[in-house]
Amino acid sequence: MSDLDAINLVLFVFRVAIGAVMLAHGYNHVWGGGKITGTASWFGSMGMRPPLVQAWLASATELGAGALLVLGLFTPLGGAGVVGTMVVAWIIAHRTNGFFIFKPGQGWEYVMVLAFCGVVLGTVGPGEWSLDNSVDLLDDLTGTTGLLLSAGLGVAGAAMLLLTCWRPPARNG
Repeated sequence: MSDLDAINLVLFVFRVAIGAVMLAHGYNHVWGGGKITGTASWFGSMGMRPPLVQAWLASATELGAGALLVLGLFTPLGGAGVVGTMVVAWIIAHRTNGFFIFKPGQGWEYVMVLAFCGVVLGTVGPGEWSLDNSVDLLDDLTGTTGLLLSAGLGVAGAAMLLLTCWRPPARNG
């Protein structure tokens, strides 16, 4: 196996793994447990308004970003979807619970790692074993462009959503 083949194999496995995680999250929000209405109720309890719209928006973003990453198509946009959803989750659900995921309320280590994976994939690109490469977008969407798209759009989207739709619930005590 050549060095280039090894790099392409690792990028393929990495982006498919992150994409599959995002697809699983989106699927679970829509069809798992309490389904989309349960997700909306949970989002509403954390101050996301309107909750049903936010539940669908988050779920569609996770499903879309996951699919883009699995396919290696418009990879920085898939990365931006990961970054955006994980930054929102980090702020509204995990930031006050400490670092470790195993702490009560679940800390922010997991969502932080996923957010940075989105930036890495957006910047480095999906590798040659991707649709981006097949349609000759690989060189156009990697490096600085990929970084700006994945990190910039992800963080900007999260910030805009939080500023316009998040109303933190009042703390008792």
